[in-house]
Amino acid sequence: MNSALKFNAVSEWWEEYIDYDYLKKYIYQLEKQQQSLTSSYRDLESNERTSLVGRPSDAATDSIFIPLLDKELKKVALFYEHQEKELFDELAELEALVQNQEELGLDGDHYADDDEYDEEDEESLSRSPERHRRRRLSSSANVNRNTSGPGESSYVRQSPVRQRHSISSSEGEMEDSLASLRRSISPNRTMQKLANTFSLMKDSVTSSGLSETIWTARTNYAYDTRLLFKRRITNLYVSFSSLRSYVEVNYSGFRKVLKKYDKVTYSELKDHYLHDVVEQTVPFLPDSKDRLNGAIDRLIHLYTKCVARGNRNLAKQQLKLFQRENIAWERDTVWRQMIGRERRGEGAASNLLGATLVKEPQPGLFAIPTPFGRLSITRRFLYLVIALVVFAVLLNVEVVQGHEANRCFAVLVFCTVLWATEAIPLFVTSILVPLLLVCFQVVRGPKPDYEHLSAPDATKFIFSAMFSPTIMLLIGGFTISSALSKTSIDRILITRVLSLAGTRPSVVLLAFMCVSCFASMWISNVAAPTLCFTLIKASLAHNPIDQPILRTLPPKTSFAPALILGIALAANIGGQSSPISSPQNLIALQNMDEPLDWGSWFAVALPVSAISILLIWGLLLASYRPARSPDGESEIEIRPIRATKEPFTRQQYRVSFVCLATIFLWCIAHSIEDYVGDMGVIAIIPIIAFFSTGILKKDDFEQFTWTIVFLAMGGIALGKGVTSSGLLDIMGELVRDLVDGFSLYNVVLILSPIVLVISTFISHTIASVLLVPIAKEVAASLGGDHQNLLIFVTALICSAGMGMPVSGFPNQTAATQEDDLGELYLSNIDFLKNGIPASIFATLVVATVGYLLMIAIG
Repeated sequence: MNSALKFNAVSEWWEEYIDYDYLKKYIYQLEKQQQSLTSSYRDLESNERTSLVGRPSDAATDSIFIPLLDKELKKVALFYEHQEKELFDELAELEALVQNQEELGLDGDHYADDDEYDEEDEESLSRSPERHRRRRLSSSANVNRNTSGPGESSYVRQSPVRQRHSISSSEGEMEDSLASLRRSISPNRTMQKLANTFSLMKDSVTSSGLSETIWTARTNYAYDTRLLFKRRITNLYVSFSSLRSYVEVNYSGFRKVLKKYDKVTYSELKDHYLHDVVEQTVPFLPDSKDRLNGAIDRLIHLYTKCVARGNRNLAKQQLKLFQRENIAWERDTVWRQMIGRERRGEGAASNLLGATLVKEPQPGLFAIPTPFGRLSITRRFLYLVIALVVFAVLLNVEVVQGHEANRCFAVLVFCTVLWATEAIPLFVTSILVPLLLVCFQVVRGPKPDYEHLSAPDATKFIFSAMFSPTIMLLIGGFTISSALSKTSIDRILITRVLSLAGTRPSVVLLAFMCVSCFASMWISNVAAPTLCFTLIKASLAHNPIDQPILRTLPPKTSFAPALILGIALAANIGGQSSPISSPQNLIALQNMDEPLDWGSWFAVALPVSAISILLIWGLLLASYRPARSPDGESEIEIRPIRATKEPFTRQQYRVSFVCLATIFLWCIAHSIEDYVGDMGVIAIIPIIAFFSTGILKKDDFEQFTWTIVFLAMGGIALGKGVTSSGLLDIMGELVRDLVDGFSLYNVVLILSPIVLVISTFISHTIASVLLVPIAKEVAASLGGDHQNLLIFVTALICSAGMGMPVSGFPNQTAATQEDDLGELYLSNIDFLKNGIPASIFATLVVATVGYLLMIAIG
């Protein structure tokens, strides 16, 4: 079964449910057979397209799949009939026992030393458990929670006293639970009065002794009898409820697997098989459902009479509570572990569209014996030691002039080494930045005095700078991305676009690259490649748009690596396209004295991205020749992607309207600056619109990639430290001497390869943190209003660094993609042969076309 079915299944019956996983795998086998029969090839010599075998009819696959369904249906039906017979026999036996006990009444009391159960006895019941146990017979330990066997029935009939449970205060608990349930079901004064009236009537009748029965008497014998029947009824109620759930889960399993079969094989079997076969089988007949519901009603009636003293609402609530407790606590160990893993996000469902790349733990380089055992030395540990040594040396050696500037330089180098080597997680280094700036007294006051700030003042300065409008813009982008994904707008739009791509490999490749780039603009270049890889691999069992392109390709075809690499490279390019598509863009906006509005950004970034995509597409076509079949004698044909037929819902229209309205306001932010102040304020609109209306929940907010937020905040804090300490002024003087005499365009040509090389080997975000302030100072040294231009160029080229598998998250994700046999689609050679030229092409486009557009828009 898949996870969704397992969560609703009875763990002890797992083997008796529909084998969903087996049927799903067989569906994919049928799909491959069908694809092999329908594949057409182009003869390159005669320029003709032929099809070896015509498209098989639906009956061809149906005749294979229906017997498998029949086998599973028969298994389910046999198990249900067996369980139903056993449970109804037990119910009839239980009803007979209740009837016999009523006829026996209180005459079966064999407690020779028991007095009437009065109020004092009830109090002493909980105070003196030892005394109470001595008044019971010693055979009470023979009873366990499974008291529903036939053997127990004979014992109950012969002598209920023999199966008493040693629970000293259960009678008091029953009274307490009755009182608490009265309070819980009496939310107003009227219901409370009714409960009190009922209690007074019951007490008066009991005290008069006119209608005392085995179910209402307060003797120890009556109490033990009620407790025994309570357990028997409860266990049987849980069993019937589980059988009813068994039927519902299996019906859902048949419906899901038939839906997947129809989608994958283009068949129309679902409605026919469900209505004409499944629903005509015994477990799924309306009469069977009525019988189960009737049996549950009979158990509620028995519980009402034997335990709840005539209160049917109390009986229902207690039985449902026992059922929930059974599900939560009485499942086997494996079941509880699986639930725990899913709740902690460690199950299969947790890796759907997340932004975390799972890596194998690094093996130790060597081990050092210590008194506490052998200490394994990893590569990361060595990097951390090197960073600490360099930091300690720089703190004690004057490299730059000025106490604060020198300490800031040490902090800058220390953080750069940690970011470059990832000795500790990137966001942890970012969180470390404000601690280092404050503790090492890096921050100075404003001009002209440049007085050293105290620790409290420095703390306020750093933290006030960290949460800037740029961070709010980033969170607003996360909100839009989450809303588009949760309402499936992104998948609907993407598949509708891809459905127009046809079957030619070159066109399909370009379509996926454009979709990946466009998705990166709005749902970030972290989530976009994962979404696209999901669409081409169909690795998610619950994926509503199951279009398995890679699974239907011939083995060893060159189209698969070309497609995966194309998606990754396009996602990197998409990181240039909008201000919220990647953190480096937001860091660039943060460093601009007058941030660009979205309209100006689009005017430059969209043409640059479009040209880069086309050049990379041509590079991949020349490198892989993806249309060729593995034997080199024909051309492959890609299975077309079908767009979803589901229409837009009202909620999807509302989400689309809010997103478009927010983007429009961002585009005209400069025009309405007097009213909204900054784009960060506009970013609050989607947050309020989606979270206040319930479109997004608290869990969605918690799933934002907060590591990126803290990474950006750390970069902003470090930038403020570099500026405040005076280190930026010193660096500016050095840069001014280096670029003295160079024109603006020559500086762009010098700066571009430097940015490209650095962003290729370290995180794009970290590269922007380090290089954007330098670009800002270079612009200041040139004179004129060129600051935004150089910062813009630096940010765009940071996204163009994609020559290595570690160059950005899209490349890291692509490098881990495997085929059905566990073999990687891409090797390091693929990245070197295609990623490096692609990076150079994208950088040249930014330095030429991008530069001209920046000059044109001023």
